[in-house]
Amino acid sequence: MMNNKAVLYCRVSTEKETQDTSIERQEIELRDFAKLEGYEVAEVFTDRHSGYDIDREGLLDLLEFMKEYHIFTLFVQDETRLGRGNGRMAVLHLLQKMNVDIFTLSDSGNIKLNDMDTMLLEILALVEEYQRKLHNAKIRRGMKRAVQNGYRPENNLKDRGNPEGRDRIDAPIEQIISLRQKGMTFEEITATLNGLGFQISKATVHRRFKEYEEEQDK
Repeated sequence: MMNNKAVLYCRVSTEKETQDTSIERQEIELRDFAKLEGYEVAEVFTDRHSGYDIDREGLLDLLEFMKEYHIFTLFVQDETRLGRGNGRMAVLHLLQKMNVDIFTLSDSGNIKLNDMDTMLLEILALVEEYQRKLHNAKIRRGMKRAVQNGYRPENNLKDRGNPEGRDRIDAPIEQIISLRQKGMTFEEITATLNGLGFQISKATVHRRFKEYEEEQDK
């Protein structure tokens, strides 16, 4: 069964009371538009904030709501309601990654981006793809170096993850020490452990190792 639920996003640039009528008008028009397109409105999100900034309460709530309830259809008055300048491109890129279907009242249907915007979004997607490839290459290189130096992940990390199947979030200090002693950088250690299912940051890896060193100095 097709998910026919959608969310609405209305934005004005200031918190002046005179803008209240604009917010209300946007919502009324978008509700009618969504109904015309065959969608049921699940929630309405609003912002009284500059479009150049992506740190908007309503926008952040909208993104969280869509992910949580698996609703990937969005109605806005026009593309500038999503943002202005770089902020607009950042929001469009994020929505594209989420596979969100965007309808605008100004386009009377699916959003129509100009050639420059389309090209920029394609470039952003390509950059992210190569960033992922680079990250994976770091993991492979780190693991290869560790194995060459005698590290055996099947022995040291065989019980990662708890009985409920969620990834461990604790820091495997013994493995951090072992990898560090084999000459790996903190970045390589982090990438290696992330690749093995440990959700841990470089800062945590560094902190835990420093704590270990301090204990040894006592």
